Amino acid sequence: MSALRVAVVGAGIGGLATASALSHRGIDVHVYEQARQLGEVGAGVAIGSNSIRLLERLGLEGPLREYGPRWTQWRFNDFDGRVLTEQEMNGRVLGMYRPDLIAMLTDNLPDGAVSTGLRTVGFRQDADVATVEFADGGYAEADLVVAADGIHSALQSYVVEAGDPVFSGSVAYRGTVPANRVPDYPGTVSSMYMGEGKHFLVFTLRGGQLINFVGFVPSDDEMRESWSAPGDPAELAREFADWNPMVRNIASNVDATFRWGLYDREPLPRWSNGRLTLLGDAAHSMLPHMGQGANQSIEDAVALATVLDGAGPNDVGEALTRYEVLRRERSGQVQLNSRNGGLVYDSGDTPDREEKLRGTVADLLWSLDYDVEAEARRLTAAGLL
Repeated sequence: MSALRVAVVGAGIGGLATASALSHRGIDVHVYEQARQLGEVGAGVAIGSNSIRLLERLGLEGPLREYGPRWTQWRFNDFDGRVLTEQEMNGRVLGMYRPDLIAMLTDNLPDGAVSTGLRTVGFRQDADVATVEFADGGYAEADLVVAADGIHSALQSYVVEAGDPVFSGSVAYRGTVPANRVPDYPGTVSSMYMGEGKHFLVFTLRGGQLINFVGFVPSDDEMRESWSAPGDPAELAREFADWNPMVRNIASNVDATFRWGLYDREPLPRWSNGRLTLLGDAAHSMLPHMGQGANQSIEDAVALATVLDGAGPNDVGEALTRYEVLRRERSGQVQLNSRNGGLVYDSGDTPDREEKLRGTVADLLWSLDYDVEAEARRLTAAGLL
């Protein structure tokens, strides 16, 4: 076991992936979560090849295989169902039920690695140790603290003055429908339906047992960004009442949905301060239009574990500099690509839509066809890391 002690704040996808990557390298890590039990809302997440290869190296190849099949095609359609373009995916993406992903990452940790019911309210550090302060008066000490506590991070302000997240003008209705209610939906195809100011994303989960949907609509309601605020299925159905039969069929079969305000930020100028660093949405909150939020958090996790491999308590500052070199530019570009993707999906039937859509597909593939560990080796060999 490494002499380095790491405390991770937040047991979401990014925090648990970080703990898994660190423990895989023999680094002493503990996760602190404010919720009293681990869990996620019942919705889907697209796990791309840029994350799949990393998770497989963490020993999760078997569990990932159980959640197949992977996507064979990503189909982009007009709101009326007309196919605009198709992209062969060749298994680059896997749809996962978010609670399954959380369970898989948690099961990959040593026993006792996660403490729940501890809300982080403060942070302090000196030259030798970092301390996380909890609402109950307790605290935890470590050589490094990783803030993986989301877009409303309690610790982000100790690193940078980022300001409030910016509302995009859209909300998303998300949830799942049993696949047997929509038996004609192709299980290995992800479908994006695009209209003016709205779009509707569909893919399957749990080996085709569930259909995941996300309906993006404009809104003046600057609701707090949340995965778990309830939505109205009838309102969702009304938003897409004049769309094609597949979208209408899915929307009409929704029993429960979550309504999620879409926010992001400009790329931050720095992620680290002394023995504290940011990860995931705390570092690079992004809109969901590249399907990369969870994937970028997993890339962060493995990148951080890579630069900490073999490091001791006195090496934290240098390691965090390398972490930012490896991650800030790429994640910042994904943030911008995600914002642009949403504009393309919502552009309506404009003369240049299909040309812009080809650019968006290229951005999607650029996100997926990347290996953060290989990039770390390349930069190290070039003397840049």
